[in-house]
Amino acid sequence: MIDWRAIDTVLLDMDGTLLDLHFDSHFWLEHLPRRYMELHRLDETTQEALRARIIREQGTLNWYSLAYWSRELGIDVVALKREVQHLIGLRGDALDFLRWLKAAHPRVVLATNADRASLALKLPLTGLEAYLDAIVSSEDLGVPKEEQGFWFALQEVEPFDPTRTLFIDDNAAVLQSAREFGIRHLLGIKQPDSRRPERELEEFIALDRFASILPDNLPPAAGEGDSHG
Repeated sequence: MIDWRAIDTVLLDMDGTLLDLHFDSHFWLEHLPRRYMELHRLDETTQEALRARIIREQGTLNWYSLAYWSRELGIDVVALKREVQHLIGLRGDALDFLRWLKAAHPRVVLATNADRASLALKLPLTGLEAYLDAIVSSEDLGVPKEEQGFWFALQEVEPFDPTRTLFIDDNAAVLQSAREFGIRHLLGIKQPDSRRPERELEEFIALDRFASILPDNLPPAAGEGDSHG
C-alpha cells in the first residue's frame, strides 16, 4: 500500500489516529455537559443544549480550544479533563508503528488540531513525544487543519514536500483539505473510537491497523496493551 522509499515525511494526527478517540467523545458529549450542569446547578435539559452548542463549533479553532470553552462556560475545562484522564490511551498498535518509524527515519511530525493545553495533558500520559521529531498545533498556526491556511503555515515552520509526504488522520474533512493542498499519500482510520463501530471513508483508504502498511507485519511488543493511560 505504501512505498516507504517514496516517503520523506510522515504527518500524524493525534486524537482518533494515534490516541483512542473514546476519551474525547466521552469528555465532550458526556462528562463536560454533566459536570457543567452540576457545577452551575442547572437542570438536565442544559446538557443537550450544551452538546448542540459544542457541535456547532466543529471544524473551527474554538472547537479545539480549552481556553475558549473554559471562558465561555465559566469552568476549568482542563481540571474536568483530569477527572477522566484515565481514559486517555493509545490506539491498538500505534506504539509499534511509532517505534518502526523511529527506526526507519522518515521525519515524523504530529500535526494536530489539539491545543497546547490538551497536548500538555496527553503527551506525558502517552509517551508520544519520544517518537516525534516535531509537534505542530493548529493553535500555533492560528488556523485549523480543515482550512488551506493550516498547510501553508505548516510548510513554513516545518518544510515538507507534499508529493513525498504521508498524512494519516481520522477526519475526512481534514484529509480533503490535505489532498487539496497536494499531499499525495493520505490514509484514514476505520475505528477512531474503540467504543464505536468501524466506518469507511468514501474517498480515502481507512486503516484497521498500522501493521497493514509496514513492509513486514510486526508482532505486538511484549506487554503492550491497547491503552496507555
